[in-house]
Amino acid sequence: MNKQTFAIKGMHCASCVYTNEKALKAISGVKDAVVNLNTGKVTITAALPIGNDVIKKAVESVGYEAMVEEDNKNDSLDEKIKKEKAKELKNLQIKTTVSLVLAGLVVWGSFPGLMEIAPAILKNIFNQLILASIVQFWAGYDFYKAAVSSLKHRLANMDTLVVIGTTVAYIYSGALVFYPSFFERFNIKAEPYFDVSSVIIGLILLGRFFEARAKAGTGEAIKKLIGLQAKTARVIRNKKEMDIPIEEVVAGDILRVRPGEKIPVDGMIVEGDSAIDESMVTGESIPVDKHKGDTVIGATMNRSGSFLYKATKVGKDTMLAQIIKLVEEAQGSKAPIQRLADVISSYFVPIVIMLAIATFAGWYVFGSSPVFIHAMLNSIAVLIIACPCAMGLATPTAIMVGTGIGAEHGVLIKDAESLETAHRVKTIVFDKTGTLTKGKPEVTDTIIEARQRNFLSQWGPLHPKSEKNLISTLLQISASIEKNSEHPLGEAIVKKAESEQLRLIKVTKFRSITGKGVEGVINGKKVYVGKLLGSDSYPEGEKLKEQGKTVVYVYIDNKLTGLIAIADTIKDTAVEAVKSLKKAGIEVYMITGDNKQTATAIAGKLGIKKENVLAEVLPEDKEKKVKELKKNNNVVAFVGDGINDAPALAAADVGIAMGSGTDVAIEAAGITLVNKNLMSVVSAIKLSKQTMKTIKLNLFWAFAYNVVLIPVAMIGLISPILASGAMAMSSISVVTNSLLLKRQNI
Repeated sequence: MNKQTFAIKGMHCASCVYTNEKALKAISGVKDAVVNLNTGKVTITAALPIGNDVIKKAVESVGYEAMVEEDNKNDSLDEKIKKEKAKELKNLQIKTTVSLVLAGLVVWGSFPGLMEIAPAILKNIFNQLILASIVQFWAGYDFYKAAVSSLKHRLANMDTLVVIGTTVAYIYSGALVFYPSFFERFNIKAEPYFDVSSVIIGLILLGRFFEARAKAGTGEAIKKLIGLQAKTARVIRNKKEMDIPIEEVVAGDILRVRPGEKIPVDGMIVEGDSAIDESMVTGESIPVDKHKGDTVIGATMNRSGSFLYKATKVGKDTMLAQIIKLVEEAQGSKAPIQRLADVISSYFVPIVIMLAIATFAGWYVFGSSPVFIHAMLNSIAVLIIACPCAMGLATPTAIMVGTGIGAEHGVLIKDAESLETAHRVKTIVFDKTGTLTKGKPEVTDTIIEARQRNFLSQWGPLHPKSEKNLISTLLQISASIEKNSEHPLGEAIVKKAESEQLRLIKVTKFRSITGKGVEGVINGKKVYVGKLLGSDSYPEGEKLKEQGKTVVYVYIDNKLTGLIAIADTIKDTAVEAVKSLKKAGIEVYMITGDNKQTATAIAGKLGIKKENVLAEVLPEDKEKKVKELKKNNNVVAFVGDGINDAPALAAADVGIAMGSGTDVAIEAAGITLVNKNLMSVVSAIKLSKQTMKTIKLNLFWAFAYNVVLIPVAMIGLISPILASGAMAMSSISVVTNSLLLKRQNI
């Protein structure tokens, strides 16, 4: 499916979101449309790309304006949105300031208790009309524009409520100014309510201004990620080094990075060595040693050493760009819980209008004198107090903050649905190799045969005396033989010897024996490394096998001299992660293609129950096992890293891929762990719980606010001015509550 992202101008509430989604889903070929009120961005999913003109027309048909990225324009969509938001915020600030000042003057000249000390010019109702008109039609122009456009399409939104409420108060007051005698016939005192109409508009604009300022804080994660990029790169062209903007770097360029500099783009070292701080991507604080042939990641920091590297990925293809894209898509996605709020909001405005009419009728028939005044003011209060803004902001603001926090901790959340589902996980299945374990065999034990200690001591190339040197000698001899082999177990032995800086010895007459091992001659002695020969037995070796380790035996001149145990070792954070998940009440499973004995031994070290070990499972059967565990509405998460894990990741309720894994696995998962720390699985679940707690609290207050205050307004216990202030505060409180997520420790 093809995904397209663009922005919409002029949205202020949940009903705006619903209206635009409905219009976009009506476009032929569009499968889904998700509008994010917080960012103003829209993502549509379609079988084929939808033309920009078609998108613009659909959005304009419901009274809004679409901003799309155009190839022939210099500004990107993000730059357009940034400029538009800055312009909107500035205009909002001016209109808010002017409207509040003018509204304050109107209140000073008309409100009982204040008007006695007001200058005569403000007490004049014609002057109040002029001041109120500026507020009503200049400051409130955007309300009218959106409301008229919506009504043309038989729709209603928050702007409709504001326009109806303030216009009624303004027209009534204007009529009193020009036709006071008409109202006196009905015993209605000629008291205009310009203060009501102008103060309401001023306070709503103030609320929108604070809301816009607060919403800007929810997108800080993206700004931080973008800020990590280097601004320039030192490139070698025509045998000359020159500094150029990072945007001008192309794949294939040779770049130089000096100590203390940021790496501009992704690539591969072609000359030099260094230690690179990759904490931006992996979360690991210890710098990683890099040598010729190693890959480097753009935006990471070069700590020591100067090196040359070849750019392999630039622009939108770099890892940082992909991370930014993933976070943006997550922040623009919609959690299932939000759809409920959107549907309610679509019916909410028409219901409020009916309630306002009912309020007017009830007060006009049964209210105290002057009935018209009471009926009008109370119906206006109902219209103004009923704000669907808070409902529209409740979920997206929390999702934006939550996904941003995740990105900062190396937990990339692909969509809001994964973030919502993660907190309900009851069972989590870990793939073993590469996920719970390091995925590379390592030497764990080296044992010398007691009867051969003296022989090894006398014959060994190092002529060692201590136990440590005996072990080093056995490793040195074995690694020298295995250096000629390509077997993974042999590689582990060679790597161990190299890590201990043991000098390898020349081997002659090397030979590989299929299914058994390898042999050769060192210093005139025949050396064999492999399986037990003949009828030999070694109890120590059997004990190690029971622990899930692979054992190779070392023979010198046909005498068993020692053994080396090799195993895929457990990751440092695996035990702690399993313990934390079990403490949280989550059932932990391990799945592997290994034999039952090896799998059970590793599970025992991890603290996973024997009955929760799924061993000897073929790659194609992992998905089936996940589906079996999902029965009876059990919410299952799967954590993996390989290509063969992709079906299981997709089948799970929440797929969690290790960032060090394959692209296929990462694509199939809903959550990606950029670092190798398995405690990030725990962090992802904690983050989901905290985010959902915030969303539910937001929705509770948004709904409770309306459920409580609409009846209060209907019975006349709240004035229109107080109603407008309360409405503004409801939206600000929802955004502020979402921002408090940043204080949570995950």
